[in-house]
Amino acid sequence: MIVDTHVHVWEMPPAAPIGPTAPAFTAVPEEAAPVELLIEEMDACGVDAAVLVQTSWSTWDNTYVAEAAARRPRRLRSIGLIDPLDPRSVNLAHDWIDGHSMRGFRFHPDYYPDVEILTSPRTAPLLREIERREAIVKVHNRAPNAHQLAGAARRYPGITWIIDHLMYPQPQMAAGGWRGYQPVLRLAERDNVYVTISDVHGRSFEAFPFRDLHGAIERAIDAFGVERCLWGTGFPGHLRRRHGWPPLADELRLVREGFDWLTAAERAAILGENARRLFDFDVREEPCGA
Repeated sequence: MIVDTHVHVWEMPPAAPIGPTAPAFTAVPEEAAPVELLIEEMDACGVDAAVLVQTSWSTWDNTYVAEAAARRPRRLRSIGLIDPLDPRSVNLAHDWIDGHSMRGFRFHPDYYPDVEILTSPRTAPLLREIERREAIVKVHNRAPNAHQLAGAARRYPGITWIIDHLMYPQPQMAAGGWRGYQPVLRLAERDNVYVTISDVHGRSFEAFPFRDLHGAIERAIDAFGVERCLWGTGFPGHLRRRHGWPPLADELRLVREGFDWLTAAERAAILGENARRLFDFDVREEPCGA
């Protein structure tokens, strides 16, 4: 089974709202990336299932991704955004999980330079509610902020934490034996922390298969164990090119061919078997194109 655990879809007004979810965020899309485009591409490339992740430019209203996933329960799951500093956040988390079947939320610690949102007392009630629901939190930040996740994963062991995009290792770290990446690798000490192998191209200075980052990827797989490594891609269809991401076929080829030290079983685990269990996927009865 193949599962893309990190893909963004969105619509434009009036179908769905567009707007920032961070104080300094100003980017807005030029066109929609509808879920139908994703399903079409998944079918063409043999991807069985996907996790829809709310974009930072789609406001705090997760309705589009939640409803898209709810219409295709065998193939899609949804992860929303929730403002960790919103005084209504606990009730909102309850509503999104219970009312819309969202599997969890994504937080961006780097967006909040003045508040450590994963460890602040201000966000503790929200994280306790997410833990009570045994939900998932995806964490999007860089290695200097790894200490936040270290503290939160220890404090909230009932949450499954997923590191987005390997937490952005940089090729320059190789010269120091990847010491700058050690804070991320140490997160593997908590067995409730997973890592997504994605956006490899975005950090690399080399062409496919981006070998200047293989040292970091090998270390991440060794640290977390292949059973806690996931695969994700980013955007659907032609939006991949617009946002600087490789085609879906090349994203698959990177794991299947580029990571040539992996066994067939390890590739299968990363490309989908781990995510199938984590997100409770079963697509055996859903027709192609649904």
